[in-house]
Amino acid sequence: MEHTDPHMHTHELKDGTIVTHSHKHAHSHQDTKAVLNRMSKIIGHMQSVKRMVEDGKDCSEVLIQLAAVSSAVQSVSRVILKDHISHCLVEAAKEGDYAAIEELNEAIDKFMK
Repeated sequence: MEHTDPHMHTHELKDGTIVTHSHKHAHSHQDTKAVLNRMSKIIGHMQSVKRMVEDGKDCSEVLIQLAAVSSAVQSVSRVILKDHISHCLVEAAKEGDYAAIEELNEAIDKFMK
């Protein structure tokens, strides 16, 4: 099904219900620039770790760096989640967009596996 609204999307809830809707609120976030900067640093760090593996560096050193990358990913994820709750979900609740809450729950389930 093609949507004319660029924010319109379809997803399946846990109970099998298919929901098509549009988030009426804009997805602009106050921390976007900081998040993008952090992600760029994480990408650079991962490229550095990849070079370590290519160069045959000690596995212990590689694991330590991977732990640092993992921690950085968790940290930026936390910033995104807090921003989403503070802005998008508050706005969605005001508009009666309770599917947004279900979407967040599904995203959290996937994120925390």
